[in-house]
Amino acid sequence: MQNIKHLLVIRLSAMGDVAMTVPVIKTLTDQNPELKLTIVSKSFLKPLFDDLDQVTFFAVDVKTKHKGLQGIYKLYKELRPLKFDGVADLHNVLRSKILRFFFRLEGIEVCFINKGRSEKKALTARKNKKFKRLISTHQRYSEVFKRLGIPIDLKTPSFKEKKEITENLKDLIQYQPNEKMIGIAPFAAHESKKYPLKLMEEVVNKLSKQHKILLFGGGQQEIHLLNTLEEKNQNVFSVAGKIKLKDELIIISQLSAMVSMDSGNGHFSALFGVPTITLWGATHPYAGFAPFGQEMNGLTADREQYPLLPTSIYGNKTIPGYEKAMETISPKTVINKVLSTIA
Repeated sequence: MQNIKHLLVIRLSAMGDVAMTVPVIKTLTDQNPELKLTIVSKSFLKPLFDDLDQVTFFAVDVKTKHKGLQGIYKLYKELRPLKFDGVADLHNVLRSKILRFFFRLEGIEVCFINKGRSEKKALTARKNKKFKRLISTHQRYSEVFKRLGIPIDLKTPSFKEKKEITENLKDLIQYQPNEKMIGIAPFAAHESKKYPLKLMEEVVNKLSKQHKILLFGGGQQEIHLLNTLEEKNQNVFSVAGKIKLKDELIIISQLSAMVSMDSGNGHFSALFGVPTITLWGATHPYAGFAPFGQEMNGLTADREQYPLLPTSIYGNKTIPGYEKAMETISPKTVINKVLSTIA
């Protein structure tokens, strides 16, 4: 390893993307016990990095305090006294490029992620599509550290330990020791990544007859829908809007399995090595965003019926006629996958 003892790691974006850094950083620090990291990200994501002994979290506010060029320079001035030996930019957007530029002017070694944009464009193309598995985002993160001369081997990964569930949370979900609990997070940022709620209701109804179901989500509309789903079924508990991220992670760590869209909750459960079954519509695990260590647990829409899939990397682009692609994943398929996973 080079003379990097303290590394600045930048990842400022969405919740799921930041969550994907955690298992890589956990593995990195476990394999390099002398290495110290400072993570720069949004404040509400701090609980993701709690209990990582070699990691310090530095909250950034890109909407006010650290907004614009002046704000990024202010962030640099706040970080500079921490004395970094290297900078790992896991975001590689204009904001992070400017920040790392200031450190590079000091002669500090900087490396940044290769997002593979051309490969991803080919994967989602309508014409001359190249349908092949790309390297994972986790691998792309690890390559940044390797280029800085810091060894990391994702073939021997580290997971976060299960967290002890508190009395308040036990009351909330009527927790019983040794019971199997299944988490379901039926929502995502974009419609093309959401499993139809009417089909998910079938999944919940069937599974709840045998196991406790915990529902995860956020936002007023999602909270209302999940509360309604809770009221319709026994043995179903929605935690949406009732607890903060820190407590949500405690509950997730205790799950027997998680069912999630291509979204943040799937990455949360993967942090603890919880079997995570992901459902994919317009997006596809081949793009490299499958939860850590869960590549084999993805259920994808039928490409024989919808041959242009995947049509989007992030789910923000839709193709007319593909609105119902996700309905080709039957509730029975989801149910059987869950039951076989937790058997």
